[in-house]
Amino acid sequence: MLHDLTLPVRLSTRSGEVTLRSAAPEDLDALMTLLADDPISAGRGDVADEADRPRYAAALDALVTDPANALLVATEDRDRLVGTMQLTRIPGMARQGATRLLVEAVRVRSDLRSSGIGSAMMRWVTDVAAPTLDVGLVQLTSDAARVDAHRFYERLGFTASHVGFKYTVGITDRRRSGSRPGPA
Repeated sequence: MLHDLTLPVRLSTRSGEVTLRSAAPEDLDALMTLLADDPISAGRGDVADEADRPRYAAALDALVTDPANALLVATEDRDRLVGTMQLTRIPGMARQGATRLLVEAVRVRSDLRSSGIGSAMMRWVTDVAAPTLDVGLVQLTSDAARVDAHRFYERLGFTASHVGFKYTVGITDRRRSGSRPGPA
């Protein structure tokens, strides 16, 4: 599974090199800050609030211990986190049983966007991770409001081929309040 990926790896960018490695518990603060650095994520509640720390810590633990998932971080010198992405390997029946690699939550620190970090990360996914994991398709979703991100992915050879749908269950609110749904 995803443990077959050889990490850490150095990636060349227009602004120098970054190291791509698996996320670790000590990355939690930087990950929370990186999510809050994105206006769309911040609008959904990712505001790096200390009260949310236990939920982020639980999510990080779930990701790093699940063999079908990898949460990766890109770091500069002195291990300063500058980017992240989540990879999920999904076996499937469609496309003659093709396995997919889902790329989610790609983020680069706002002051470093357009420096080549995101391109280097995504090229590594398509050129190294996908063949290593023997997947037939790399797929991702991007919020409809992320017009710049859409152009970015198209420049990298991705095709806007599907319309995605989401349904919010509301579990976030129940976790925060500690309540659980009762009988109807």
